Amino acid sequence: MYFKTEFQVRRQDEDRYIEGYFIRFNEETELWKGIFEEVDPDSVDESLKNNDIRCLFNHDTNIVLGRTGNSTLELKKDSKGIYGRVRINPNDKQAMDIYARIERGDINACSFGFNIIDEEIQNRDDGSTKFILKKIDLHEVSPVTFPAYPTTSIEARKKDINEYKKRQLETKKTKLKERLNNA
Repeated sequence: MYFKTEFQVRRQDEDRYIEGYFIRFNEETELWKGIFEEVDPDSVDESLKNNDIRCLFNHDTNIVLGRTGNSTLELKKDSKGIYGRVRINPNDKQAMDIYARIERGDINACSFGFNIIDEEIQNRDDGSTKFILKKIDLHEVSPVTFPAYPTTSIEARKKDINEYKKRQLETKKTKLKERLNNA
């Protein structure tokens, strides 16, 4: 899931921080035409309690900006979403370059990496489908240059929607057969 955000950079004594919302609750995102997704506010509770979540750049596991396990990344839930603050390592040239790009406004989007544990699927009257993430296993948040789902997530989601539509069709067929048999 991705969206434009208003990252801020801050200096506190010698420390530098990138902060902003990495996840927004109850905001619909269009994955592709007619397929939408949104994050339920309770979906991340377990992950925030139990996971050592990383802050990566562009989902790249080679560019770790911070992590909750060593307190270089702080994630807090509020009514809007998950607000994060990552302390930038001044000895890491890549991290300082990313900090500078965010400070200048070149990077202003974010995304997050997760596995779906539970979701609600809504088939709408207009033919579109909406997934509501009820419980996820959050493992990373990322400032990103081009916000987009990784291809594997899109392919997995397409498979989910195709299976869902197939089940719906089978249910309609079964109900029609039952009505014909009872007539």
